[in-house]
Amino acid sequence: MELTRRESFALGLGLAASCVPMPALAARDSANASLNDLARRGGRRFGSTIGLRNGSLRDRHYVELISAECGVIVPENELKWQWIRPTPAAFNFAGADLMVDFALENGLAIRGHTLLWHHVRWMPPWVAGHDFGANPRAEAERMIREHVAAICTRYGRRIHSYDVVNEAVDNETGQMRETAFSQAAGSAEAVLDLAFHTARETAPHAELVYNDYMSWSPRNEAHRSGVLRCLEGFRRRGTPVDTLGVQAHIGGGGSDVTTGFDTRQEADWRRFLDEVTGMGYGLIITEFDVNDRNIAGDFAARDRAVADYARAYLDLMLSYRQLGDILAWGMCDRYSWLQHNTPRADGLAKRPCPYDEDFRPKPLREAIAAALRGATPHRS
Repeated sequence: MELTRRESFALGLGLAASCVPMPALAARDSANASLNDLARRGGRRFGSTIGLRNGSLRDRHYVELISAECGVIVPENELKWQWIRPTPAAFNFAGADLMVDFALENGLAIRGHTLLWHHVRWMPPWVAGHDFGANPRAEAERMIREHVAAICTRYGRRIHSYDVVNEAVDNETGQMRETAFSQAAGSAEAVLDLAFHTARETAPHAELVYNDYMSWSPRNEAHRSGVLRCLEGFRRRGTPVDTLGVQAHIGGGGSDVTTGFDTRQEADWRRFLDEVTGMGYGLIITEFDVNDRNIAGDFAARDRAVADYARAYLDLMLSYRQLGDILAWGMCDRYSWLQHNTPRADGLAKRPCPYDEDFRPKPLREAIAAALRGATPHRS
């Protein structure tokens, strides 16, 4: 059952104060422009995730920070299948509607994340046991088409970019992941292609993105190869994919014992990006943060190490004219998903975001700003 907008706002989420335009933080002079202002000088936008489940949309200070620094937002969870498709026959758009309304009322663009998270772990529980009937392929295709079309049609031109498919490549093997949908439809490729074709038909204005979390560390070599095969397949089959979304959750593997971060395979990463852009794909950073779980030292030392590592990564990424918007996966440490994921051995809070838990800017914020000031201008 679909809720009306009035009913959505009465769900007890405590959002009334957050869903109206908020005053920006103190105005910045030209030497200390907002991150979005700096990104726009290079033809890009800077933005962040914001959400209901973690409470960030209820926090006036966080909303002010988003308003001051960002030009685009992305819902952290509210467009994912687990949230929006509670049963095979029902959609719940209440949370997503609130996010879209918030963006429009605050003059922000909004991305859609994600139309299909092609991973068994992140499908709603009902998917695994769903009865696809006597013609499972037709039923799987109907459900994928219905799901993608419902979202794209509902939000129309209000959403300008979609992560159509998320994480379809197994990070350990580089092979395509299987789900109940791909098993019913005959292959993962059939499901992915259908999602992209349906998105193009129902949101012809939108940037269509394949989103994944391969990166420059040695443990990502198989993943990078698998993503390249996936992208090559899209081109070979004529699948309408515009852009590779690079999640850019960097840092936390600790393969470099000296720094505590992932080893920077910069040459290998450039070769990967060269192959991606050589196929005609654009690039977008969709979920940027820096995991400092293996970094020793006090906050000052950790913050400096995070900033230096991030600056090297962003300088490399921003040397590509094909790189468009950059979105952080959280602007403030208080609301970072990493606080509850792979905790630090010393039990201390992580510091992965541009602002600390008390909304004070950290060296990472200036590292992002400096990288944007020196960026190669974006050209698609």
